[in-house]
Amino acid sequence: MHRASRSRFILSPVAHAALSLVSCTVLGLGHGGFAHAQAPAASQDTAPAAAVPGTIPRRDAQPLQLKSASMLAEEPPGGPGIELPTFIFGDRLSGRPELETVIDGNAELRRGGSSIRADRLEFDHPSDMVKARGNVRVNSAGNLFNGPELELKLDTFEGFFTQPDYRFLQNSGYGAARRVDFIDDKRLVAYDANFTTCQRGEGPSWMPAWIVNASRISFDKEADVGEASGGVLRFMNVPILAAPTFSFPLSDKRKSGLLPPTIGLDSVNGTSVTIPYYFDIAPQRDATFAPTIMSKRGVDLAGEFRYLERNYKGELRASVLPNDSLRDKTRWSYNYLSSGTFNSGLQSVGGLGFNLNLNRVSDNNYWRDFPATGLGGSSNVLTQRLLTSDASVSWGRNYFSTTLRTLKYQTLQDVNSPIVPPYDRMPQLTAAYTRVNVPVAGISGLDYSVTTDYTRFESDRLLTRQPNANRTFALAQISRPWIRPAGYITPKLMLNSTAYQFDGPLVNGARSATRTVPTFSLDSGLTFERNASFFGQAFTQTLEPRLFYVNTPYRNQSTLPNYDSGLNAFNFATLFTENEFVGNDRISDSNVLTTGVTSRLLDPDTGAEALRVGVAQRVRFKDRQVTLPGEVPVSERLSDLLFGATVNLTPAWALDTTVQYNPKTNISERSTIGGRYNPSNYRVISAAYRRQRNVSEQYEVGWQWPINDLWGDKGKELGAGRGQGPGRWYSVGRLNYSVPDKKLVDVVVGLEYDGCCWIGRVVLERTQLGTLALVGTGSSNSTRILFQLEFVGFSRIGNNPLKTLKANIPRYQYLREQSTTPSRFTNYD
Repeated sequence: MHRASRSRFILSPVAHAALSLVSCTVLGLGHGGFAHAQAPAASQDTAPAAAVPGTIPRRDAQPLQLKSASMLAEEPPGGPGIELPTFIFGDRLSGRPELETVIDGNAELRRGGSSIRADRLEFDHPSDMVKARGNVRVNSAGNLFNGPELELKLDTFEGFFTQPDYRFLQNSGYGAARRVDFIDDKRLVAYDANFTTCQRGEGPSWMPAWIVNASRISFDKEADVGEASGGVLRFMNVPILAAPTFSFPLSDKRKSGLLPPTIGLDSVNGTSVTIPYYFDIAPQRDATFAPTIMSKRGVDLAGEFRYLERNYKGELRASVLPNDSLRDKTRWSYNYLSSGTFNSGLQSVGGLGFNLNLNRVSDNNYWRDFPATGLGGSSNVLTQRLLTSDASVSWGRNYFSTTLRTLKYQTLQDVNSPIVPPYDRMPQLTAAYTRVNVPVAGISGLDYSVTTDYTRFESDRLLTRQPNANRTFALAQISRPWIRPAGYITPKLMLNSTAYQFDGPLVNGARSATRTVPTFSLDSGLTFERNASFFGQAFTQTLEPRLFYVNTPYRNQSTLPNYDSGLNAFNFATLFTENEFVGNDRISDSNVLTTGVTSRLLDPDTGAEALRVGVAQRVRFKDRQVTLPGEVPVSERLSDLLFGATVNLTPAWALDTTVQYNPKTNISERSTIGGRYNPSNYRVISAAYRRQRNVSEQYEVGWQWPINDLWGDKGKELGAGRGQGPGRWYSVGRLNYSVPDKKLVDVVVGLEYDGCCWIGRVVLERTQLGTLALVGTGSSNSTRILFQLEFVGFSRIGNNPLKTLKANIPRYQYLREQSTTPSRFTNYD
């Protein structure tokens, strides 16, 4: 038996010589023995060599090559066939060669990503077993265990720990048990155990806000799943959930099993309870089955299937309500989204792209009865009254592309507000050939393209009052841009040609029609820059005038049906386009000049835009005769003035405004003003005013803000890290007030409380369906109360309001949004 005091040793797989005990001696140990490794004397012809575990350095070995790294390795060293060295420290050390090592006082043992500290350590070499007694502390890749007694096999990490408490790195989970059995370094079983993510407070009477007590808890860190047997979940010392067995996540990793139930109160469907079950089918596929019991209607069976492959992805949602108690019939709906590419099998053809968006419901009242179409009613996306089923296949190579599409609508009619359904496209075939910057007939730098479109329009003639038709449209255009740093000029020639074949006669008796319209446009602009200083800050200021001229001769189109055309919205983008209509059934006759000027303030270092102001107006040299059905020609020579401004002088403040001003009446036809104040995380206030004369006028405000700020508590938010300071209250909401109706039309208001290891949310949502569905939807309202109790790192109970808050409140932030994986060195010791 040999002894040494306050020694430091390295135990490696080298078995070489007899034991030598000197304070701070470097030793090597194989799993079968304990040996002293002495380095050879250096000489001129001997290069220093790196000691490789399990080998003796050679005199002719190459020098050790070091590689720099910006971060410590998150994965512990080791692997199959690799024997790692073992480091030991302590006040006193004794042992027998190749048999055992005993460390007394401040004992410490390290191997790979694990370390063991204790008052006393006994290491049995042949079995690779460590026995630790007194103040034992184990760190396994950042997971901590503390207790009085441990027995553990280092290589396999098999053993037991008596009366330990533990803390897991991944979700900051805490707990204690009568005994923990280690199956391996990824799996363990705790008996008479508890689990919580609440950090321990001061005093012996401290109790966590929530805790799971169970006779047995299995932790699988590889699958990131915990399973409790005979478990009870207590919140504020009140039992709220008990079951013979239940599982819970140790991270955000997916796993099959029951998801937390959701409970909702809805003015349309009454009280609803959803119990979803999640299927983790494969890494790229999953499914959810979510039956919902609605007190007013019955049992709704909803499901979702998702897939994400290398070349395609998709999502299918469907629900069936076998016997709706209120409507006395079966109700159903489905939505299928899919897109991707697939190989045609012909090398000369290449790949094809496809897109599917299929939507269907059982009856006309579905939009009114089920305003929330998400799985389990959790989404705030309202069911529209025009549901599209859209399928397309596309192909492109070099300069040519083509698309085959079918588009069919389901119109949900209401006798009080009927909708004229749009035309189905059964089918639509488009093709385009585009070249850029090519020489043609000795002229270089030309851009030209040819676009064609064949569409079969179909609809119910009793509702549309015009015949179905086949329409063929072609557009050829050629332009020559001259672009310089100081400005640009682009002349363009266009030729529009359209042919119709009608199923029935028009008002004039014609069964076919054609139209050919040429167009010339000239787009030009200049850019002036100067160095400027405003508000004590340096900027690059620009002045960018623009002129856009369009000349299109008049062609009588009054007898042509209108299948897909409408008047363009009045904004900065559409003012500088050749056609005042969208769609291909109307080509506006034009002799107009659009003038505009924009000025910007740019950061001279980054180019970031701090301010943009612009104004534009269209000057008409002759009346526009081409109109939509029921409209009159446009004779005003000057259009409305369009003003716009965007201000982002500081990261916290933002302002955006657009005003359409009528100079004849000195009245604003349309105004939109919006602003946002976002000084830091979890603090945002946004407000907007929208007005369209004789149509609508609304005020809107949205916010997320800590209520604690009202009494001067501006400490660090708990969302940045658990256990930092006391709990905090947050107010969240969005209000939409209609001036003509003199009432709030859409309301989302709620409270959030972050209590370190738990979050409570309660949200009231009231939506006027007529304002968010399509036109003519009536005035039905939907009111919901969303309540959720989130046990951080464990589970959520209630009806999830997070999607509602995210969709309604600009820049809303989740209070707990982990963006990085915690490092194992967080708990390094």
